[in-house]
Amino acid sequence: MQVAVSELQVEARGAIALLTLAAPATRNALTNELLVALADELERLDQRGCRAAVITGGSEVFASGADLRVMLEIEPDEYRASPRGEAWRRLNRLALPLIAAVAGPALGGGCELAFLADMVVAADNARFGQPEVGLGLIPGAGGTQRWARAAGRFLAADVVLAGRTLDAFEARDLQLVTRVVPAERVVVAAVELAERVARGAPLAVRAARLAVRAAERMDLDAGLDLEREQLLAALATEDRREGISAFLEKRPPQFLGR
Repeated sequence: MQVAVSELQVEARGAIALLTLAAPATRNALTNELLVALADELERLDQRGCRAAVITGGSEVFASGADLRVMLEIEPDEYRASPRGEAWRRLNRLALPLIAAVAGPALGGGCELAFLADMVVAADNARFGQPEVGLGLIPGAGGTQRWARAAGRFLAADVVLAGRTLDAFEARDLQLVTRVVPAERVVVAAVELAERVARGAPLAVRAARLAVRAAERMDLDAGLDLEREQLLAALATEDRREGISAFLEKRPPQFLGR
């Protein structure tokens, strides 16, 4: 499939899609062009009813963060006016379930991209970190917020302030990644997980995703209210009747997304 930049490859696999960052010369640096292309493609997939998407960089490196040659010279006003911030906001607004298949380094913006996903499948060679303060910067695409919410303020400070890097197994023990697999299987395992998500009722999956992600920003009472609203919406769908009928009749459901 042809996309805006050659550094992003998109492959449709039935109800899911596989997006591969393919810029080995820069270790998949997240340039403005690549981020915008990624947001464009995921929005297109979202609008066309794709049921889940996998983002990967392959079996050796996920993404190394921003292009430091650009960051060396950029001025604050220029950065503010760039499409970068809006691309991250667009990625955050997606309703499409996302799975990151992470091998090798996921550092800086690469780590932020991985943790933007709903689930992370990590290769046994994966490493996660936010090295920005060592470059005179700070994370700017959710690194401070997602680390603190997922792992607590003290570990977040260790990673963000002290530049600590976590390997795949420590990240798994801290419940930051869904599972750890051999590097040669990371994409396969992530695709299998995406296919499991895609077998669910599409509207119910998206409603459940919305409720789970809301738990990061809502107190319990507000979150329970949102959960109930999403359940009521699910009860109004044809897929609810199909799912329950299929279960009672001991047959696979045929969900239509309505």
